[in-house]
Amino acid sequence: MDFGGLSAETILAFAVTSAVIEVTPGPNMAYLAIIAASEGRRPGYAAVGGVALGLGLVGLAAALGLAAAISASPTAFQTLRWGGVAYLLWLAWDGWRGDGESVTHAAPGSSLGRFFRRGLITNLLNPKAAVFFIAVLPGFVSPFGAVLTETLTLSLIYVVVATLIHAAIVTAAGAARTLLVDPVRERRFRRALSLTLALIALWFAWKTRS
Repeated sequence: MDFGGLSAETILAFAVTSAVIEVTPGPNMAYLAIIAASEGRRPGYAAVGGVALGLGLVGLAAALGLAAAISASPTAFQTLRWGGVAYLLWLAWDGWRGDGESVTHAAPGSSLGRFFRRGLITNLLNPKAAVFFIAVLPGFVSPFGAVLTETLTLSLIYVVVATLIHAAIVTAAGAARTLLVDPVRERRFRRALSLTLALIALWFAWKTRS
């Protein structure tokens, strides 16, 4: 049995590979944890939706060859890379300073669109997403098959796997929110997560320097 020209064995191997990559700590994981723990699960799930759309757009670009063109252009890659680093640092600063209001008193479901957009932008400014589609995904595509169809199928599988993992992160981090009824404890926790995100941004800049 095959799906989009891909065998079940290939799809399973790709899904497992995608899962292993996604559970590795990175910008998405830290950002989603901050949102869910400080703002609640609904904003976290909204951010997950934005991340999923971003991954889908990058996957589509890869399937059409645009991601390969970006990877081949040092200027385009560095622009995207430093834009991503700057945006992650801004998110870390925004989380550190807070909005002057305890998350336990925030209006439920407020500004969900803002979190969706942030999740989207975080992925569009993440060159590692393009690198995944260029360096990892092609290894599961048969050069003798329908390359475009297989690439789109694998991209969809990756988005689904990543979204399930991101939703699980939000669910787990959101549970910690009930422990943050004390404003002082909430602020310390939020700033610890923000500091972690800032460190990840610096690590991200180092790991993608070449």
